Amino acid sequence: MALREVNSKMVEATVVPGQRLYSQRGAMLAYKGEVSFTPNIQGGQGGLMSMIGRRVSGEATPLMTVEGDGTVFFGHGGHHVQVITLTGDTLYVEADRLLAFEGTLQQGTMFMGSQGGVMGMVRGQVTGQGLFTTTLAGRGSVAVMAHGGVFEIPVTPRRPVHVDPQAYVAHHGDIRNKLSAALGWREMVGRGSGEAFQLELSGNGTVYVQASEEKL
Repeated sequence: MALREVNSKMVEATVVPGQRLYSQRGAMLAYKGEVSFTPNIQGGQGGLMSMIGRRVSGEATPLMTVEGDGTVFFGHGGHHVQVITLTGDTLYVEADRLLAFEGTLQQGTMFMGSQGGVMGMVRGQVTGQGLFTTTLAGRGSVAVMAHGGVFEIPVTPRRPVHVDPQAYVAHHGDIRNKLSAALGWREMVGRGSGEAFQLELSGNGTVYVQASEEKL
C-alpha cells in the first residue's frame, strides 16, 4: 500500500520509479528522496471525456502528479484523514475530499441522478454537493479528508444506513442512495434538530461518515 496514516491528520506516501501518485495541489508537507511535483490538468486516469465531465460539473479539484523515488508527507488544512484501500471495487467520493490517491486507480465522474433518479439530483441541491461525484476504481489506496475524524458503517441488504447528508464522506460497494424526508412532529412544531433530510444507503458495502456536519 502506497499510502499510510502517520497520525489523524497526515499520511505518508511511498513513491517508487515508474508509478505515479496524485494529490491535491498544495497538500505536500515534506518529502525525502528524489521526488517531482507537476500540475495535472487531467486529474488522473479516466480520459478526456472524464476530465470534461468534471470541469463542466464543477467536480474538479486541482491535482498534482507525484513521481520519483522517495517518501512524501501529505496533509491539508488540519483536516482529519482516512486511508481507504480498494481491492477492485469503486469508491464514490466528493472531489474536494480527496487528499491523495494512487495512479493505479481509474478516475471518473458519475451523475448523481443515476442513483435515485430525481432524488439523487435533489440531494446535490440540498447538501450543496455537486450533481456529479468522483469515482475511483481498481486496486490501490486513497486518502480522504473529513472534519472530526471518519468512522465506517457497514451497509447490508437487511440493514440500510441513514446518514445526515452533511456528514457523508464517501462509500464503496454495491450501494444505492436516495434522499428521504425525515419530518416528524418535532419539525412540525419547530423543535427539531433541523435534520429534515436523510441520505438512505442500501445494498452491500461501506459508508464513511465524518464526526461533524461541517463541509470542507
